[in-house]
Amino acid sequence: MKAAIDIGTNTVLLLVAEYENGVIKNVHEEHRVPRLGKGVDADKNINEAATERVIDALSAYRKILDADFPKVDQIIVTATSAVRDANNRDEFMASVKEETDFEIRLLSGREEAECTASGALSVLENIEDEETLILDIGGGSTEIAQVKKGKVIDGYSFDMGSVRFTERFLSGNPPSYEEIETCRNKITEFYKSREFEVNERLKAVGVAGTVTTLAAMALDITNYEPEKLNGHSLKLDTVRHYIDMFSENTHEDMLAQNPVFLQGREDIFMGGMLILEGFMKHFNFDELLVSTGGIRHGAIITLA
Repeated sequence: MKAAIDIGTNTVLLLVAEYENGVIKNVHEEHRVPRLGKGVDADKNINEAATERVIDALSAYRKILDADFPKVDQIIVTATSAVRDANNRDEFMASVKEETDFEIRLLSGREEAECTASGALSVLENIEDEETLILDIGGGSTEIAQVKKGKVIDGYSFDMGSVRFTERFLSGNPPSYEEIETCRNKITEFYKSREFEVNERLKAVGVAGTVTTLAAMALDITNYEPEKLNGHSLKLDTVRHYIDMFSENTHEDMLAQNPVFLQGREDIFMGGMLILEGFMKHFNFDELLVSTGGIRHGAIITLA
């Protein structure tokens, strides 16, 4: 039995899983939203309050693991964009080690894309032989991994994410038409800056909070049910429908309508949806398969 903790720009996620003969079986998942990356894009430093919020989440996970999962023989803790970008990342990781005894493995953009790809495909059926383009929208960065016959043949990490682009472009509540269009144009620029060799047979797979939350809202489910989310086909028209809704209602109104899935991300959700819309437009996808797998699954598969 293994455990993986993914310290992201917005969330800190825990997965406990059994892993044997290349097969991963979820045992338990936890979700916290400490928003480590708040202000990192502008200040280039992780602030003390954000560090404390993350340490609180990690300490809670340590207690859960010690109390409920004594059979866990390895805990892998990874960090991504917000920590990569911070000038004080060494101090942050040292503080985490001192307070929680967790040793953080800082992933490069390429490693992040590869872990995401492995994790995303691990929870989907009948897709191993398909050529896929896997999208992971994080708070600070967005990764694309191109996978063929189970191998990552290309991957890239873009310095755009739901927290980063909200702080840069989407200050309104709700964001104005001009803010949304400015953000859309910048997203298009980013995708055009790094081309992938793609073909018409390619399938799109999306992971992380923006994609899974949109799928949950489209399916009208109120609890986290991976079996319903995995493999759901999210349409571009659906993405645009919710972009329109979020452009006409405040963050608070949208949270009130979707309290379970939007909690902690209601103010950055528009940024994530615009990045998703830009991906589907750029690569001419009308639909995208949803996966609840991600870095924490991939970390167990590739790093354990």
